[in-house]
Amino acid sequence: MRQLFPATGPGAELSTGRLAELYAYPPHLGGEPWVRANMVAAVDGAASIGGRSGGLSGAADRRIFGILRSLADVVLVGSGTARAEHYRPAQPTSIEPALRAGRPGTPPIAIISGRLTVDPQTDLFTAAPPDARTIVITSEQAPAAQRAAVAEHADVIVAGTDGVDLKAALAGLATRGYQRVLTEGGPHLLAELAAGGLLDELCLTISPLLGGPGPGRILVGSTSLPGGLPVTLGHVLEDAGFLLCRYRCRPGA
Repeated sequence: MRQLFPATGPGAELSTGRLAELYAYPPHLGGEPWVRANMVAAVDGAASIGGRSGGLSGAADRRIFGILRSLADVVLVGSGTARAEHYRPAQPTSIEPALRAGRPGTPPIAIISGRLTVDPQTDLFTAAPPDARTIVITSEQAPAAQRAAVAEHADVIVAGTDGVDLKAALAGLATRGYQRVLTEGGPHLLAELAAGGLLDELCLTISPLLGGPGPGRILVGSTSLPGGLPVTLGHVLEDAGFLLCRYRCRPGA
């Protein structure tokens, strides 16, 4: 893997330590959450192949995926994506232990589910380690009985009345010490974060593949971005035709 932008010279192979520096979170967050998204898309904009993003991935994307999870305090994902992608607790084999000093060995997974339509008997809940229990963020709409059932296997955060208030959800994570937030989508959640001004940066892997007609984009749904959201390119890495881009999404981010 080599760095294309900003140019650094002959393009030497990047070490894990150097990648961690390139993707480091700001050192001083002052108690506020910092939200980073990690997504993958084909060169024609397709965000999935066969309904899943895994078909777009490759060795380079998986390497950065592990680095980003290692750096994060928590991984935030929508319940639909968690089901479609068959989410499990973060696996130690994909984590860089040196990047987890002073924290649990793996980051917990936090699921957004306004009506609490999750199955607490799946591996995502039952296989999570005690120091990285799965977190479910829901709303006051969620049935009390279902909330109690989920709470047996996960930590539950109530954020919002009629649906999940994402700003309150992020604040709830931050008060629990989860300030470095990594969201892996899906596209509906990413669109809501962007529209709400809650997205600090986007890490986008561009896969050397044409997805063809049909697959949606990395932002979908009824949420709009009037005039678009300007972003600033931070860096571009390349490996075997994959382009790994990091964009800043807010002024000063």
